[in-house]
Amino acid sequence: MGVLLTDVTEFKYGKDSKAYLSAILDYGKNKIVAFKLSKRNNNALVRETVRQIEDDIIPAQTLLHSDRGFQYTSHGFKYFVKKNQIIQSMSRVGKCIDNGPMENFWGIIKEEMYRLRTYQIFEELEQDIKQYIRFYNTQRVTLNMGLSIPA
Repeated sequence: MGVLLTDVTEFKYGKDSKAYLSAILDYGKNKIVAFKLSKRNNNALVRETVRQIEDDIIPAQTLLHSDRGFQYTSHGFKYFVKKNQIIQSMSRVGKCIDNGPMENFWGIIKEEMYRLRTYQIFEELEQDIKQYIRFYNTQRVTLNMGLSIPA
């Protein structure tokens, strides 16, 4: 694994409930390589997400970029980075564009999946997110597949 981007985003469901999706995007392959949905936005959410890639990390070569959220500045996350010899990169304060490809994925999943229906329960949202990420990684048509924009 080379350059990885990570972040957490929020989805609403039911009357006033929120779910939080933590994901890791492989920048070179433009694929989601790890993700976890939770009812809580906490350090455990990010910890469970990064553990999914632990066996694929190349020490001193894998770069993991995030914003400066509390999860990525926590002692537990710093320990994970040090233990796995990850090169840690963080966005500048107030510059979400530094994590642009990850922010782009959030926009895509929300536009192509989330905004198409209303979710009443967590499990419905979770199932659709799993299906969408599978679709995104394997079937979604992109320019990288050799397509060209019509003139």
